Amino acid sequence: MKKVRCATYEGVDAKVVDVESTLTKGLPSFSIVGMASIAITESKERVKSALLSNNFSFPPKRITFLLAPSELVKSGSQFDLSMALLILLQESDTDLKEWFVFGELGLDGRVKENIQLYPLILSLANQGLISQAVVPFESLEKLSKIPNVSFYGVKHLNEAVEIFNNQENILPSIEQSEMHYPYYEIEEQKYYYIKEYAEDFIDVKGQEIAKRAALIAAAGFHNIILEGSPGCGKSMIANRLRYILPPMTESEILDVAKLEVLEGYEPTFKPHRTLKNPHHSATPASIFGGGSHKAKIGEVGLANNGILFFDELPHFSKAVLEALREPMQDAKIRISRVNSKVEYPAKFLFVGAMNPCPCGNLLDTHKECRCSDLEIQKYKNRLSEPFLDRIDLHVVMQNVNAEDKASFTSKEMHKMVVEAHIFCKKRGQSSFNAHLSDKELEMHCKMSSAAQKVLQTAIERFALSFRSIKKVQKVARTIADLEKSIVIEKEHILEALSYRRR
Repeated sequence: MKKVRCATYEGVDAKVVDVESTLTKGLPSFSIVGMASIAITESKERVKSALLSNNFSFPPKRITFLLAPSELVKSGSQFDLSMALLILLQESDTDLKEWFVFGELGLDGRVKENIQLYPLILSLANQGLISQAVVPFESLEKLSKIPNVSFYGVKHLNEAVEIFNNQENILPSIEQSEMHYPYYEIEEQKYYYIKEYAEDFIDVKGQEIAKRAALIAAAGFHNIILEGSPGCGKSMIANRLRYILPPMTESEILDVAKLEVLEGYEPTFKPHRTLKNPHHSATPASIFGGGSHKAKIGEVGLANNGILFFDELPHFSKAVLEALREPMQDAKIRISRVNSKVEYPAKFLFVGAMNPCPCGNLLDTHKECRCSDLEIQKYKNRLSEPFLDRIDLHVVMQNVNAEDKASFTSKEMHKMVVEAHIFCKKRGQSSFNAHLSDKELEMHCKMSSAAQKVLQTAIERFALSFRSIKKVQKVARTIADLEKSIVIEKEHILEALSYRRR
């Protein structure tokens, strides 16, 4: 028996598949077992034709392939090349078990690119499961951007056989590449960043409180709602927020690239976090993912490690807003269907923008609000208390003034976020402040006695829930990080409380 590795998709992640083969005596046959899709079972004809058209003998034996693990549903034509090689090298001493082999075979033995190949290998690389692979030559240009993997490109089945017959002398077509962006290293982990600001905070005039809140949200990955009159800069701030977010690990960059491929985009591999901005008329399935037969990823899953921005927040359906509570709390989303149950990571920074009333003029000093008290209350009631309890920062933005001036640039704000991130990581903290567990909260959120008194007073006066108390502590921890303070002081708690919804 011989074995080589391939892969298939399960949800949003690739799963390693061991392709095992046996050639035994008996009536000639060719069978594939292990929950294979139609595309895989059809490979029997492609493999047989590729062998016979290239003067290889097709063994008159009972040929059996097992795709393990057997309970995993496999799909795609990337298994062709691995099956053909196992047949040809069955009697040789060549060791194949440490290799990944991908490629669809033409009837003449040409090795073709498979549409699933790029995100498959991206996912494997992100999980640290792959170091070397034989792939179609035409895929090399794209695959060259994936770091820490050596690729051997082949145009024909004959070239693949040559690679395994001369493993010691064959050099990879592409050596392991590395990220070429600035980074800093803390405890053997590299954090990459880039100083590119397509949209700059210098364009936002005034709104100093909102910009301060945006800085805190970026540094700690805190959920934020911006409330204000139309045109006051809510969307401007949200769209600029992605450029000042904390640096990314190589794993996060690869994960974002994989999600870009699943959306049909060419990945850039830049250390820029993504921003997803679904319209309020979007269906729940497009936002959360779904499908009648196979559960597909939605905007919430695609926003992983980035920003999920809901403009005109109260206009989203009640079902969507309530369903959003789970991923906001647990940083993952589960989709259950008759044929599949899938769990996607969804660790995002939520940004909501809303008007103070249906007409938008409630806070405007120059325009008259046309809404009745009942309409305003009905508008605000679209956001339930449990949903709002998951928001860390709630900012009521100021009215636009002709005398408003620009203050901080995105470059300056990004520098502050990076410095806070370094301070946080040197403390030994692995996750963002917004995602601290109860144990990590106790470990990293040490408060002075004055800060504890202020928090206790706030708990009694505002009847804060347990979740709200923790969120105040986490926001205060981020404010302290921005000021490079080891202990959370009284002023940090007071500022964190000022961003609570009134």
